[in-house]
Amino acid sequence: MSKSSNSDHATTDRLSELAHESVDQFAKSAGKAEERFRHEAAGAKDRVRDAGEKVKERSDSVSTLVRENPLAAVGLAFAAGALVCWFRRRS
Repeated sequence: MSKSSNSDHATTDRLSELAHESVDQFAKSAGKAEERFRHEAAGAKDRVRDAGEKVKERSDSVSTLVRENPLAAVGLAFAAGALVCWFRRRS
């Protein structure tokens, strides 16, 4: 083998080693990002579930209020509608 061929082989080996190191580093970074993403997604899932439970509780309390005071509920709905119409006409 010639001296040039050995040099080319050494260069190819070094480039191959650098490529493997780069791929390994990328895989490590991607793994950390995936782990962080999964952790954030789990937290978001918990927050959405909690918000849903709060909305259901409030909905239940509003339903109870309307059942116990139907005339007041109709009066409030009428007043809210009148205000919305008044604001829309002014705009």
